[in-house]
Amino acid sequence: MTTYSGSCHCGALAVAFESERAPADWRVGRCDCTFCRSHGARTTGDRRGAVTFRCQPGALSRYRFGLGITDYLICSRCGTYVGAVMADEGRTIGIVNVNALAIRDTFDPAPPLQHYEGEDEAGRRSRRRKFWMKATVIA
Repeated sequence: MTTYSGSCHCGALAVAFESERAPADWRVGRCDCTFCRSHGARTTGDRRGAVTFRCQPGALSRYRFGLGITDYLICSRCGTYVGAVMADEGRTIGIVNVNALAIRDTFDPAPPLQHYEGEDEAGRRSRRRKFWMKATVIA
């Protein structure tokens, strides 16, 4: 496993993404929802990998919308969206916003736009289980 580090703009939320896959093999996409588009998010996951978000006291803001099953992790100090997590089958899974990684410039600035409008909760969970990874939030 290789660990790819990053953080929010001010450094209050640190990200450690572990993957055996090379960055060139990552599936990076953009969600077309208004939240992700307004943040310019480009996200990835590796179901065999893991992501850890370490947060300074008081720096983490969790935001929910839509189906209300996902916590979008935002720095309460600088406003950077670093990733998302959700509880699923007794564990926490998540994705990372590659814009928060130190290697952000490695990736296409406009990867394919994904459309998830109309997904129900069961469909969303099923899709995410294929790409999201073990996630830990230390706040």
